Amino acid sequence: MHAIRHHEFGGPEVLRYEEVADPEPGPGQVRIDSRAAGVHLLDTSFRKGAKDSPYPLPDLPAVPGREAAGIVDAVGEGVDPSWLGKRVVAHLGFASGGYAEKAVREVESVHELAEGVDFGEAVAMIGTGRTALLILAVGPVKEDDVVVVPAAAGGLGTLLVQAAKNAGAYVIGLAGGIDKVRQVAANGADAAIDYKAADWTDVLDRALEGREASLFFDSVGGEVGRAVFERLGFGARMVVFGWSAGKATEATVAEIVGRGLAVSGALGPKLVQRMGGIRALEERSLAELAAGRLRPAVHTFKLAEAAEAHRALENRGTTGKVVLIP
Repeated sequence: MHAIRHHEFGGPEVLRYEEVADPEPGPGQVRIDSRAAGVHLLDTSFRKGAKDSPYPLPDLPAVPGREAAGIVDAVGEGVDPSWLGKRVVAHLGFASGGYAEKAVREVESVHELAEGVDFGEAVAMIGTGRTALLILAVGPVKEDDVVVVPAAAGGLGTLLVQAAKNAGAYVIGLAGGIDKVRQVAANGADAAIDYKAADWTDVLDRALEGREASLFFDSVGGEVGRAVFERLGFGARMVVFGWSAGKATEATVAEIVGRGLAVSGALGPKLVQRMGGIRALEERSLAELAAGRLRPAVHTFKLAEAAEAHRALENRGTTGKVVLIP
């Protein structure tokens, strides 16, 4: 089979399209003939050998990738043969191996997919979808909310905009560049704003129509996060799950308390356990996809173009979930 491997840490150019031996499923495992593999920003940190990563770096040579969807073509000892031929998706954990034409995973971590469910969308929901559900559990959307979603053209942002609209809220989506803004508007946001434009805060004020924001899903931080923070009304909620700008939104305790704001974090293993664990979140996420309530945006590259996919992801040249197609 073909797979993407890197024999050293470095830039996207270290990712090589190589021919390697097919993996064999061990006891309790199934092998997936892959139709889609997910690309995560964390993969780029592993590729670079980032020493500030909270997770252990892979042994080299390594096959990146933590999400795969496809058809079961082999089973290991102790696995029911009825799994053969089933359409499935799995999060591979830190075993990785997703950037390949075949991947193996323990059967208890695999989810069967209904006919008609797109493999690329399933890959998006097994990881990004479950994270979106965590965020929404921390900051549930109410019908009368005025919601602001930065990075609204990204994988998480796309789903958060949809969920907020499903709840009946007024939704403002922020994105960088006209193409991304168009996508946010097409996704159903009531207002889509280009935060790279010089007058974007004036546009935001007009979109608020004299109201104050009541719910802020903050994954950007920096100057964008601060600008939205200043437009939160008394008693508003702010859910933080990252700072892609390089630093978190700056705010003092006095500001938060004086305006009655509720600021919450939406990541971490304790929160996952409170929500019933990873598998329960994955099942709920895939159910939302199957029911058509949440539909992720997918940006595809061929498997052999993994280096290009990493480069585009790091340069913010992608929209939605990045997926490799073997």
